[in-house]
Amino acid sequence: MSAASPSALHVLHLPKWYPHRYDDQDGDFVARHVAAIAATDTPEQPLRSAVVFAAVARGPLSGIIESEVDLRGPVPTWRYYYRAHLTGLAPLDKLLKLGLWLVCMIRGWRAVRRHWQGRRPDIVHAHIMLRTAALALVLKWRYRIPYLITENWTAFLLVNAHRLSWWRGRLAGLLVSRAAVFTPVSDDLKRALERLGGRARQTVIIPNVVDTDRFGLPTEAGRRRGLLNVAAFNEQAKNLSGTLRTVARLRTDHPELNLRLRIAGYGPAEAQMHQLAAELGLLADGTVEFLGKLTSEEVATEMRRAQAFVLFSNYENLPCVLIEAQASGLPAVATRVNGVPELLPPDGSAGQLVEPGDEQALYAALLEVLQAPIGRFNEHQMRKTAQARFSYPAVGAAFRRVYSLMSRG
Repeated sequence: MSAASPSALHVLHLPKWYPHRYDDQDGDFVARHVAAIAATDTPEQPLRSAVVFAAVARGPLSGIIESEVDLRGPVPTWRYYYRAHLTGLAPLDKLLKLGLWLVCMIRGWRAVRRHWQGRRPDIVHAHIMLRTAALALVLKWRYRIPYLITENWTAFLLVNAHRLSWWRGRLAGLLVSRAAVFTPVSDDLKRALERLGGRARQTVIIPNVVDTDRFGLPTEAGRRRGLLNVAAFNEQAKNLSGTLRTVARLRTDHPELNLRLRIAGYGPAEAQMHQLAAELGLLADGTVEFLGKLTSEEVATEMRRAQAFVLFSNYENLPCVLIEAQASGLPAVATRVNGVPELLPPDGSAGQLVEPGDEQALYAALLEVLQAPIGRFNEHQMRKTAQARFSYPAVGAAFRRVYSLMSRG
């Protein structure tokens, strides 16, 4: 007689950010975590995942709330959108929106239960605080369902402490301390939450995940040219203006480099950066080219072409683009902030670290990387490291180990 099939582990994901109808790249790093976890479903270790996500609508709705249900893939997903303005009174609308979010999440909870034929989740997985983890805590109190929190948000970093209200910081610490497991994406973020009182019974650092099959080495060695930057146009965080000024100096001082910088991304400071590049004369001669919003496949193509990646941020968490660069064998010049040193070894084998805001240091580091002889950076070793730490199988397995810890109580 054959042994009975193991019972499937049911996991409910509650993300703060997730790709949606208005922006298919918003929260894509959370979607990749969810996909990596779902991919660990095997006959020996069956797993059932579901996602419930709710957000303010960025366009007209037919009613106060609209829903989208996607049951086609391995992760059934319920997305809800609710109106941003109900009364025209900002303080009241803010309170009403929180209520609508909760209504949406309750609807999603019930829909998932029906989809699972009445079964409750074994684990609630909250991605990005605060409200998702607060709901997970309520479900723990009500149904004794353990929860974990995966955190990526730069709002909790020390550099942003002045923008984080006291009560939000205390609540974040409370939610982490009540979680069965806390899985920040970097050690730096772990320390940031500890300063807020966030010490879970178990803390396991699980990094962001990238598609190491999509991001790979170029087919022809020695064909890389120029610099690449991929980031949101958020000047306060990314300091793209500093990169543009430094590139302008390098172009003038070292015309022999025939320097080119290709910039991919979108965001609120996009027009401002276009204007600055024009003022510096970087657009007229083609030194800088803005590529706009690219798909992952297009970014992967750009990384196989580039000679170096540059990210001159004032603060970061654990940037997926730097991991994608490593998977592509692309050395980086980045700032020594937050989780970035956890990605770039101090021996310089994957690139150079500079202090944030130090444009002279950025100038020197970019010059060194661009003038480095072929073979200075071991692209095969960079890719091997990325596959071992950040691939879908590696990150998915790490989460399954955490789930096993939680299941054993």
